[in-house]
Amino acid sequence: MKTFKWPRLVILGVLLSVCLVSYGRIFDPKPDLAKLTLPAGFTIQVFSQLASQFGQPRMMTFDAQGNLYVAIPSSGQVLMLRDSNADGVAETPIVVARNLNAPNSLTFVGDAMLVSNQDGIVKLTKTNTGWSAPKPFISDLADGGHTLKTVRLGPDGYLYLNVGSSCNVCAESDATRATILRYTSDGKPAGHLATLGRHAPNAIWASGLRNSQGFAWHPVTGAFYATNEGADNRSDKKGGRVNDELPPEHLNIIEGGQHYGWPHCWADPTNINTMFEDPNFVPANKICAKAKSPAITFISHSTPIGITFLHQSKFPADYHTDAIVALHGSWNRAQPSGYSLVRVKFKENKPIAVEPFITGWLNGKEAWGRPVDVAVGTDGALYVSDDSTGYIYRVSYSK
Repeated sequence: MKTFKWPRLVILGVLLSVCLVSYGRIFDPKPDLAKLTLPAGFTIQVFSQLASQFGQPRMMTFDAQGNLYVAIPSSGQVLMLRDSNADGVAETPIVVARNLNAPNSLTFVGDAMLVSNQDGIVKLTKTNTGWSAPKPFISDLADGGHTLKTVRLGPDGYLYLNVGSSCNVCAESDATRATILRYTSDGKPAGHLATLGRHAPNAIWASGLRNSQGFAWHPVTGAFYATNEGADNRSDKKGGRVNDELPPEHLNIIEGGQHYGWPHCWADPTNINTMFEDPNFVPANKICAKAKSPAITFISHSTPIGITFLHQSKFPADYHTDAIVALHGSWNRAQPSGYSLVRVKFKENKPIAVEPFITGWLNGKEAWGRPVDVAVGTDGALYVSDDSTGYIYRVSYSK
């Protein structure tokens, strides 16, 4: 009997198909922006394509000169993207730092740049020729699990950074897990509880946050908003079947000393002002009665990450009181959710509704893009990072 041999091209084709699958969905290697749906008057273009040479972009920020800086965890780099001729397309990226440990975000403090590695924060200082080599600034942060970290300088002059949970649902042995930490601008712990005597300074600002990677401060009230990703595979009944609609994802107003529910409770979908206790992970204390409910919620498992307010955008005036949130997308729902940008509408400085802003990265059960972060540039356009395509998009408006 002859043994059948698969043609080499067929084998290569199968391997290529496998490489393009992520969480069971095929990602298009040639994204088509015509697939995206935007409100009337808005246009989207590719500002920079990074994946083939530099890796997948995550969190972004701008300097005062309008240059965009972006962290690339997959290659351990921070890049600067410049658009000198203002044509909406970045020039060749400039590598600011390399050989970092999964850098996820960066923030400027005066003339210095702080970058969040997965195990700590490093500091770069400006030199005559660019940026210095990174030096340790905040060290020994909890690693593993939800390992990527975001650091931002708040309008109060303090540094805030997230430390995600080590698990889906568990009782953490490390009190710094599932928190937002606060430090002074020179890296000293400045948590909510003052410490005296022999106790080490505590950096914990808020807790019960499974993974809060996106921060923004309301331009009028100064309220500190943070996105948060809820637990997977939950049910509203003891021993019940997994309900894909639970729990809803949260947008929280972060206040010092507050607990936001994880791992024991989430916002009740019928009334987000109350917290629903997980019947399959009941706490020993009454934490859910005291937990802080979210300001508003998103569809379950959509993975909200980046958030930015639009007061400095060149969008229509009715957008200027609102925010945009990037929904990175689900991985375990029967019907995927997220893979989009949503607009959080505000009234009297409070969020009242969530509506689609850009959709089309998800078609049925297949997705080709995963928005991560959103930031308003000094040109008034909205910039969006996508760690699936490796693109950074530029969204603008014209009448």
